[in-house]
Amino acid sequence: MVSIKDVAESAGLSVATVSRALNGHPSVSDDARERVLAAAGTLGYRPNVVARSLRTHRTGTIGLVISDVLNPYFTELARAVEEEARELGYSVIIGNADERADLEDHHVRGLLDRRIDGLLVSPADGRSPMTLEAAAGDTPVVFVDRWIPGVDVPVVRSDGRTAIADLVDHLYGLGHRRLAIITGPAATTTGRERVDAFRAALAVHGLALPEEYVGRGDFQAESGRACTERFLNLPGPPDVVFATDNLMALGALDEIGARGLRVPEDIALAAFDDIPWFSHTDPPITTIAQPTAELGRVAVRALADLIAGSPASSTVLPAHLVVRRSCGEPETKGATRE
Repeated sequence: MVSIKDVAESAGLSVATVSRALNGHPSVSDDARERVLAAAGTLGYRPNVVARSLRTHRTGTIGLVISDVLNPYFTELARAVEEEARELGYSVIIGNADERADLEDHHVRGLLDRRIDGLLVSPADGRSPMTLEAAAGDTPVVFVDRWIPGVDVPVVRSDGRTAIADLVDHLYGLGHRRLAIITGPAATTTGRERVDAFRAALAVHGLALPEEYVGRGDFQAESGRACTERFLNLPGPPDVVFATDNLMALGALDEIGARGLRVPEDIALAAFDDIPWFSHTDPPITTIAQPTAELGRVAVRALADLIAGSPASSTVLPAHLVVRRSCGEPETKGATRE
């Protein structure tokens, strides 16, 4: 294994100078730094990250705990986090909570044991003791997408309320009056926020949200299918099903197709969280799109500020309605409303 002494000998410099050059110390001349980098490259030298972390108390690593790695939304979020972190010189360790507080606990504990520099979490339901402990401790923490009310850490999320109001306006304008919703778990902030926004938007048009038109899902496809099955078995089924995440929308679409029904002729379908293949289904699905990649990038920058000892504030980015043809829109109206 190539050592720092080998680099020093090759560059004709002292070990101390090589160490300062590799750590970006301003006292090293440009000529010396170039010689060090050239020698390190030729020899294939890689710094001992563990030893460096003991000296600097930094590991150059951040943790990301997401709610469901199989959900395309969180997959895109994780990719954006990894890309932005890499640009800032960090590696990312990802943990998948699978919408379970106990798994969230497991991953947060493991990441803290690895002495990560900071932690990004999308809380499963706000009941993870380890997440609460991390947020109250010395490790910098930022919540992304979801948050835990009353916990004082920066939150980076989108605001879907305006977009949901736009969706309800859009559906009302198309003549729909019986609107049903498949919600996420009530224990999640996003689950509560979206159903509350939907109910408030209906009230603006004098429409109620009957209990039989509320399907309680879990952000998984099977729950979307089960809720849609119940809706379609009602004596008066809804005109529209609004699924508050993409996987539940796919489950709803499966159930509609399994019954030989057509979207939107027999029942309309809208979704929260746009994914690439929603524009390629027949018909394309009307959705609410979040700025997913930007959420990931902003969250990493906020965490990097905290790690550096600078303040970081919460950020709320807007979501927007994407109008396609799954709710009875004319084909010529395939436009995006922002």
